[in-house]
Amino acid sequence: MNQFERNLEKYADLAIRTGVNIQENQELLIMAPIETAPFVRKVAKKAYEAGAKNVHVDWSDEDLTLTKFLLAPDEALKEFPLWKAKGYVEMAEGGCAVLSISASNPDLLKNIDPEKIALSNKARAIALEDFRAYMQNNKISWSIVSIPTAAWATKVFPTTTEEVAVEKLWDAIFSVTRVHEEDPIKAWEQHLTNLNTKLDYLNGKKYMKLHFKAPGTDLTVELPKGHIWLGADANNEKGASFIANIPTEEVFTLPAKYGVDGILASKKPLNYNGTIIDNFSLTFEKGKVVDFTAETGYETLKNMLNTDEGARYLGEVALVPHDSPISNSNILFYNTLFDENASCHFAFGSAYPVCLEGGENLSKEDLEKQGCNTSLIHVDFMVGCAEMAIDGIQADGSIEPIFRNGNWVF
Repeated sequence: MNQFERNLEKYADLAIRTGVNIQENQELLIMAPIETAPFVRKVAKKAYEAGAKNVHVDWSDEDLTLTKFLLAPDEALKEFPLWKAKGYVEMAEGGCAVLSISASNPDLLKNIDPEKIALSNKARAIALEDFRAYMQNNKISWSIVSIPTAAWATKVFPTTTEEVAVEKLWDAIFSVTRVHEEDPIKAWEQHLTNLNTKLDYLNGKKYMKLHFKAPGTDLTVELPKGHIWLGADANNEKGASFIANIPTEEVFTLPAKYGVDGILASKKPLNYNGTIIDNFSLTFEKGKVVDFTAETGYETLKNMLNTDEGARYLGEVALVPHDSPISNSNILFYNTLFDENASCHFAFGSAYPVCLEGGENLSKEDLEKQGCNTSLIHVDFMVGCAEMAIDGIQADGSIEPIFRNGNWVF
């Protein structure tokens, strides 16, 4: 077995034993592009070896997706198969784990009418709302990993051949996911320990507000009473641990829905379901986006913000140091799983209820009363940079530095 094959084995093992942390007799649902089939087979084998009862794979095909947008009537874009949505919920009710493989072509839908994309995205979001709640409330174990596809790799490395681009992207993924380490699982345990020191500090401070300052950004973010900072690892309702994102460098919580004011500028392109949104700026008043600009993808951004009432409010604030493995790779991945872990970021739309004390047991109405935004979408976008400064503001008005020059001060 050559080194690449050994790394593949370690990566598959990491996804199963650390990512979803499959349990004896547990079912696993894998959502994956059809191009990733060889890796999915390795993952399925690791899952069965770890004790999985059944492994179910839900394949997607970007060529078919593009064909549908080009040729199907608009009415078809307004629908999502309810049998599939119900099947997901049925599996979640049974306590399945969910592993998603993120490997989309960033330019797949660049020539498609943004209105059509918006129709499809909203239909999918509505149909999968109940299933998504299982993950956002950590009722089940879930994780996202990624592997190269030719279309994605050549977007990241456009000046090389397709073969070289795929090799370079594999190498980058192995590096930032710690697969290059002799024992990736042990390396992740140490990484979690380091992240948890940041969580302990922030949760001990209980800041009332955060103030972000960077080129193009001057934003104040109120944090709701009872907010909780979370990191890479979590526990499902049965107490089993899992890591939702591999890789991850963030700690995150929720903003108070109506407590965001100022201007926020993006620092990396956002790949939103096959369309790029880039160089955009947002103006917030009392939590709501009241104005925005974008050099690329303006219509797509507008449609996303108009998905529902909650789409113009924020659901997540995440802190990521500029001096971190993904940022230091100097690679623009055009994939949020990676780019959000190279940069401080926010998310449009729904908040994770688990970021609020007792939030996983609250209704939508009660979550809103506690300052927790609800929406059909949750879309992360990157704002951090080497010049980012973040201050924590306490209830008595005292100010403490959290970030300077893009990095933690403690």
